[in-house]
Amino acid sequence: MVNIPSRETSEDAQRHRTKLQVTSNMALRTSVFALVTGLLLGAVPPALAQDGCLSLSQPNPIAQQYPDLPTGTLNVTIAVVPIPLRVARKILPSKWKILTRPYRALLPDFPQDKYPVFMQFALDHDIQVAVLNYSFPDFQKAAFSFPFIDLLGDGYTSFTWTPTQLISYNNLAAIEGAEMYGQTIHPARFDPECDAYRYVKSPPFKKDTYGKSSSVAVNGSNPNTYVEIQFTPLPNQNKSPYPLEFFKNITNQPIFGDGLTCDQQIRLFNTSLSQAPFQPRYVKGSILANLPPMEKVKKGRGMDYFGVQIDTAFIEINSLNCSTLQGYDG
Repeated sequence: MVNIPSRETSEDAQRHRTKLQVTSNMALRTSVFALVTGLLLGAVPPALAQDGCLSLSQPNPIAQQYPDLPTGTLNVTIAVVPIPLRVARKILPSKWKILTRPYRALLPDFPQDKYPVFMQFALDHDIQVAVLNYSFPDFQKAAFSFPFIDLLGDGYTSFTWTPTQLISYNNLAAIEGAEMYGQTIHPARFDPECDAYRYVKSPPFKKDTYGKSSSVAVNGSNPNTYVEIQFTPLPNQNKSPYPLEFFKNITNQPIFGDGLTCDQQIRLFNTSLSQAPFQPRYVKGSILANLPPMEKVKKGRGMDYFGVQIDTAFIEINSLNCSTLQGYDG
């Protein structure tokens, strides 16, 4: 979605700073990590994406508000893929449990025997650490994620398990950064390059958006892994089965792969990137994919999945001990 940037209100900024609960030591460690990454990649103009192409996504509106932390924007299609709860429990490693209470509270009409896996097809854009004057190349990614996981065994704190991703093949830092969390990464090409999706030109699908990610053979990786999506706006934008609060919740849960370290990505839904005239767009459409661990779950063009297309700013804190994030439930 193409948006214009703005600043958060001072009250919003203070609220998010309070929510972050970042100590000065943690911020320093994050900045050092970002600096090392920047030195490896080299600073680049923030609008440039992979292979030097230009993205239509708008600039990062919060870099100066959080100058000592990595910030950026995430232009994304998020779709809920309901699967049987028993299947989800089989896919999830047995040492972790699913917290059903929070998602049933958020979605009271969601079937009791289902579980809400979600798919993201996204562009990470204008990533920078302002205090260091460093920017990092854009990259794209696609993944299925499993929210509301009781990683700590406290029966309360919600985490999101993302075991596998497709990530732009030419952004080594993004690939290695995800692998740091124990995720399996398939280097991939994306269509379109540099943007979150493209519009379908042929009638009667001119309002539809399309995206495809296909893995490439790099260092022995499987070249046959893919995610392909096509979504159309809901005729009645007030009739989405999933409210925005649900998407806020699942995208703000700490993320993990092997459960040893966690990524805290705080997605901000109140900047001008997601306000009128660029408000979230509720959509439905198809997902074709064989990306693990969802390769055996039935999907197809005849099945409608509901979701949202939205551009959000984010703050990211890397390589955290997951136990320090105890207490989050949305």
